Amino acid sequence: MRVISGKYKGHRLFVPKGLRIRPTSDLVKEAIFDMLNLDWNGRYVLDLFAGTGSLGIEALSRGADKVVFVDNSIRAIKSIEKNLSSLGISSAVIIRRDITKGLNFLRKWGPFDVVFMDPPYREGLIERALKLLEKTSNILNSQSILVIEHYFKQGFLAGPFLVQKRKEYGQTAITLLRLGENYAREDCRLCRFI
Repeated sequence: MRVISGKYKGHRLFVPKGLRIRPTSDLVKEAIFDMLNLDWNGRYVLDLFAGTGSLGIEALSRGADKVVFVDNSIRAIKSIEKNLSSLGISSAVIIRRDITKGLNFLRKWGPFDVVFMDPPYREGLIERALKLLEKTSNILNSQSILVIEHYFKQGFLAGPFLVQKRKEYGQTAITLLRLGENYAREDCRLCRFI
């Protein structure tokens, strides 16, 4: 697994053996960033269920201003710390937390322009996370994009979010969501989205 574009292009990322995560493959990661097709400069990014931090690190490599990494596993947190340290990145925020208990702790860093979610497959965490994102103020704005990596046969209720794009890569599906047009949120800092 490596950084595929930007400042840290080609850098290999540390993935600890035996860690119960599915690192996003380079092919899927490239597809995600192609689907987003964003100018990353100045973006605020949230990487939930961050694992090794691969998606957030890719966003930083492409010019994102700030990335907040959140995972519940101490081993995942240590791998994110190791990957950031090897790249000399000190500006990111790393938080060990079970997000199912609420997201109020993230309000001071939001709103986020892009939210990556790659929860464990088949554990019902997508809908729970979406409900928390929707109801917690200062996490999203009207232009926020949510990127969900999930099992291709897994469906989920999107609530007030609308599906913008969906693609499948083997057993992995990528779904991009945005809030519905009638859902009022704060104005975004940078509104150059898909």
